[in-house]
Amino acid sequence: MKKLLCLMVMLAVAVTGCQSPDYQVVYADKVTEYVEVETVVYVGDTGEPDVVYVEVEVEDTGWNDEIWVEHFTQPMGADGVDILWIIDTSGSMSRYDPQLIAGIEAMMNALPESGWRLAMLSNDPSTASTEAQFPLVPGDDVEDALDMYALMGRGHREEGFDSAYEYIVNNPYASTWMRSDAALLIVFVSDEEDQSDEHFPLVSDFTAWYSTLRMGSAYLASINNVEHADSVCTTLPNPIDIGDRYMEATNYFGGTIVDICSEDWSPGVQDASIQVEPHEEWPLAYEPKPSSIEVFLNGVPNYDWTYDSSENKVLFTVIPSGGVLVEIAYALKGA
Repeated sequence: MKKLLCLMVMLAVAVTGCQSPDYQVVYADKVTEYVEVETVVYVGDTGEPDVVYVEVEVEDTGWNDEIWVEHFTQPMGADGVDILWIIDTSGSMSRYDPQLIAGIEAMMNALPESGWRLAMLSNDPSTASTEAQFPLVPGDDVEDALDMYALMGRGHREEGFDSAYEYIVNNPYASTWMRSDAALLIVFVSDEEDQSDEHFPLVSDFTAWYSTLRMGSAYLASINNVEHADSVCTTLPNPIDIGDRYMEATNYFGGTIVDICSEDWSPGVQDASIQVEPHEEWPLAYEPKPSSIEVFLNGVPNYDWTYDSSENKVLFTVIPSGGVLVEIAYALKGA
């Protein structure tokens, strides 16, 4: 037996932009099922909303099920990731050089085998605006990282936010290697508070600007002094040296914060690396009825996936491109 699925599409007035689709899937004890999709299209001269019904036949499962929809936006890391380590180069930081180099090596090892580029620069904006070293790329090793760090420009201003802006916006060399279609990850490293006051006197000024980069695939991590209650420093840092601004910005983007006094930064650095990697699989929150699983990429049905029942995961046979909205809908088993 077949039953009729009616797809009701509410067409909004013409606009030039796009919006993310919003799906509501409802199963009921009726022959007809409705899926309401709100989208943006061009309509006639009247500018009035229009309604279109698209009829397709689906197999009658006899279910009266609860439908669960999971979604994520594929990180732009699917098309590569550009990484900036913005490092405090004041005199007090030299004691952290071993952890710094070990942390960068850990990140290089944790990143995918291709597609990433990593540069280091000072958190002095005047130095960052003229930094001109080609980034580390896959195939480089810790010796190459040491060479880059040794040749990196130094300065005494501790303005990580302003340094990021000066390098990305005002340094011509940055445009020779940074990619607009790749994800962006910045790692701030400092044993003192951010003191940016030219471009970003408020943390919200920085997060507002950074949010506009890379179609939202911009990520942060910070390695700094943390609150006394969480610090592992032998001698607790002066309260004015706690990186509150760095931590506020990093938390805003859901990033990783590492206590600069930690003997090993590697675990936190590896966590920071993972957040920019594309999803090749997606663990489901609930156990589905396997035959009910549907996958959509930007609202379009997709079939380049398999379901692994042993691990309750959807595995993508073709990895979705960066920036794509992925939605996975399924009926709950036992519902």
